[in-house]
Amino acid sequence: MDGVLFNSMPNHARAWEIVMARHGLHFTQRDCYMQEGCTSRDVILNAYKAQKPEVQISLDEVEAFYKEKGEKFVELGGAQPMPGAYEVLKTIQAAGKQIWLVTGSAQLTLLDQLNQAFPGIFVRERMITAFECPHGKPRPEPYLKAWERSGLMKEECCVIENAPLGLQASRAAGLYTVILNTGPLVYEDFAPWQPDVFLPDMKALLDYLPKLL
Repeated sequence: MDGVLFNSMPNHARAWEIVMARHGLHFTQRDCYMQEGCTSRDVILNAYKAQKPEVQISLDEVEAFYKEKGEKFVELGGAQPMPGAYEVLKTIQAAGKQIWLVTGSAQLTLLDQLNQAFPGIFVRERMITAFECPHGKPRPEPYLKAWERSGLMKEECCVIENAPLGLQASRAAGLYTVILNTGPLVYEDFAPWQPDVFLPDMKALLDYLPKLL
């Protein structure tokens, strides 16, 4: 979702950097891109485990931390649809393919946001979120759950990802994966998990779609 459907990662990265610093944690914008796909709970707990292992943070404190980060994200401008994403989605839909969303998000308003930005594309029954998979990427479970519910063979599926942890999850699930690199990372950041295709932007994905469909 973030970095593929929505051009939201710059604001997410800045929001994490600012709020982590308030809590005495060092967290760069690159760290955000490298951890993209984790649930927010895991991002926070991982930061404490790495930098303040002596601190025992409660789940209530994690929720308050996440709320603070969300408020900063909105203050910075939130998310706008990724240019070209709706055209890509409509092309896939017109080809008669199932469209699934696999995200680490736990936003209660997620479907409303998707329907506003991409009307007529998404349904709740084809969404795997942090509510279904609280531990999320880089574990393969979110993609495996989407695949199992789709009723398709793995050879009929294609994952479109922009994050190294998402790629790690999809490869562990045994799924063909296209990397859409919409952020500041480079191929070497993805290379350990060997993406099937590496594309630089949404226009390149639109041009590549005939080979996928």
